[in-house]
Amino acid sequence: MTGTDARPVALLGMEPGLVAALFDAASIARLNRLTTIQLGQLQHGVLDRDAVDPDTEVMLTCWGAPQLDVAALDALPKLRAVVHAAGSVKGIVTSACRERGIEVSSAASVNALPVAEYTLAMILLANKRVPWLARTYRDMRAGWHPRVVPESVGNFGLTVGIVGASLIGRRVIELLRPFDLEVILHDPYVDQAQAAGLGVELVDLDQLCARSHVVSLHAPALPSTRHMFDARRLGLMRDGATLINTARGHLVDTDALTEELVSGRLNAVLDHTEPEILPTRSVLYGLPNVVLTPHIAGSQGNELRRMGSAAIDELERFVNGQPFEHPVDYDALERSA
Repeated sequence: MTGTDARPVALLGMEPGLVAALFDAASIARLNRLTTIQLGQLQHGVLDRDAVDPDTEVMLTCWGAPQLDVAALDALPKLRAVVHAAGSVKGIVTSACRERGIEVSSAASVNALPVAEYTLAMILLANKRVPWLARTYRDMRAGWHPRVVPESVGNFGLTVGIVGASLIGRRVIELLRPFDLEVILHDPYVDQAQAAGLGVELVDLDQLCARSHVVSLHAPALPSTRHMFDARRLGLMRDGATLINTARGHLVDTDALTEELVSGRLNAVLDHTEPEILPTRSVLYGLPNVVLTPHIAGSQGNELRRMGSAAIDELERFVNGQPFEHPVDYDALERSA
């Protein structure tokens, strides 16, 4: 704390342009009531340790935040908490944070909402074959009789496979409940009782691939999940099925998937790819059975305000000596996104 000011010093560690995107005038006023705000000086994501206030007790971070290694923490000897106004903290929080007992909160559960909404929309559109039908209509420039539409088109009685009961995966399962769809799940960390509590059937991954009309990925990027969808597993998917990836490109063998998509056997909705930006020559940009989006499923535009508001809520709990509502479990970081 500075001088006689009872408010703790809060350091904003994020890309400067994000401050206005996350916080409107009312939110900034709220921040000022709770804390003494300091905007951290960042150069290429690295904190200028000579410019920070050593009395800083809490750090408010988002995308572009610096890694809190030993050197950074030495410059912040009074730091007690990190409030992250975004999802994963794996690029920020280090073992040094744990050793110093620094509490961490993340807005991952808030950022899960738009990703789940995007996924729900894409599942329904994929089953309805909207990308294909829209392109066909554009080419025909004429109406058609319902008999022209294949019987497989629609959202009645089809099977959706969810890979990973993450925050996002669980939210997708919840959003799918009102629809006439069968939902099955693969997650090595979920048991049968937990799956029953979610209202889904727990299956192994190969069975999920074989049964699902849509496979939606919500697993973390770990060494064990790299290319979990390789040529063999993609080959298990039924003809005409759709793969949706809003998780990480790391999960899918891009070359193997490209072969399946070029053949026309599978469809895909890809918000994440490997590499993250596909080469300009990639055929995936032009295929009629592929929807490519540039990593937009997560919070964008006005949705950033929701993350900012959630972060201030957590900051208020910290100031009032209350536990975080969305704490980060250090033990779970190794298997999280």
